[in-house]
Parts: sequence; C-alpha cells; structure tokens
Amino acid sequence: MLTTVIFAALALIAVAAGIAVFRTDSMARATYALAVSFVAVGAMMLQFGLDYIGVVTILMMVMEMAIMAIFMVMFMGMNPALMPMDMVHNKRGSLLIAGGVFVVLAAGAFLVPWPARRGAPAVDLTASLGEAIMGNKMLVMLTVSPVLFATLVSAVVLANPRGRYRDHPPPLAAPGDAAGGTDLGGTGSDGGTAPHDHGHHGGGR
Repeated sequence: MLTTVIFAALALIAVAAGIAVFRTDSMARATYALAVSFVAVGAMMLQFGLDYIGVVTILMMVMEMAIMAIFMVMFMGMNPALMPMDMVHNKRGSLLIAGGVFVVLAAGAFLVPWPARRGAPAVDLTASLGEAIMGNKMLVMLTVSPVLFATLVSAVVLANPRGRYRDHPPPLAAPGDAAGGTDLGGTGSDGGTAPHDHGHHGGGR
C-alpha cells in the first residue's frame, strides 16, 4: 500500500512539473521544473528495481539542467526575474500533438501485453545492464562525467561577478586621441603636451 502511494505521489509530481515547464514565463524556471519531473521519473524507476536506469536518469538530468541554466544566464544574459517569456509556440498545434501522443502511449500501456521473463536474471544487474547499454563505450562514459563536472564548475567561476574576471578592461582611446598620440610623453590632438610631459620632447623648453 505504501509503495502504491509513493508511486502515485511521484507520478503526480512528474506530471505537475512537466506542466509547469510550459506554464512558467522563465527559461530558467522551466529548466528546473523539467529537472524535477525527471527526478520523479527516476525515483519511480528505482521503485521498479531499475537501480542503474533510475540513478543515471536522476544524475544526468540534474547535471544537464544545472549546466543549461547556468550557461543561459552567463552567455545569454537571461535574468529569470526580469525577462519573462512565453515557453509555448504554436499553442494549438502543440496541444493537439501532445494530446495525441498521450493517448497513444496510454493505450499502448493498457492494451499491449507485457512480455514474460525469459531466463534467470544476472547476478549483478547493474553491471549487466551497463554492459548491455554501453558495451565497450563504458570507459568513454566514465571520462565524460568528470568533464561535465569540470564544465559546471568552470561556468560558475566565469559567471561569478566577484571572481577572477571582476576587473574591467581599460577603456579604448577615442579616435582623436589615437591620432594625436596620447601615449606616455606624447602630444594630444590639440598639439599641446600631455600633463606628464615636462618639455623633454618636441616643443619643450
């Protein structure tokens, strides 16, 4: 009974968070709502005993959505509070497509017979499932994980206004100043000497 209640609660959270993706007016909020929806789906997979799929889904979606939100704020200047936006385009068409897909998937879940188990399960289900999904690419996936983590940390460092890159570059010289030579000891555009010139260059005493 408790398992059924937890499953129903997770299903409601997943659906509600999925709806929030299209109801919110911020790309960042939509990103985190999508992450919540996938975390709930991953927890439901854990209830079915699919430990590998459930954990990978949760970790992958949390990292992916966090990186996406940080990069949107850092590179696109999207302030979640100051830049409201509509998350739905072609509302009528998207509603018809989403409704049709939902009906087809629901009908398949209720009408298609579930397959029966054949053979005995492996001793280590996680290892066998990872080998079946990744094959000889498992080393690549193990390498991608720290790279994604380093990307997230680097994005946070670059996006921090009080970090290493807080100093502004020196202002560019005006066209007249560049022509007149405003470098050290040079003359200005009006022919006079710069304030630090003590007459040791042309026109001095």
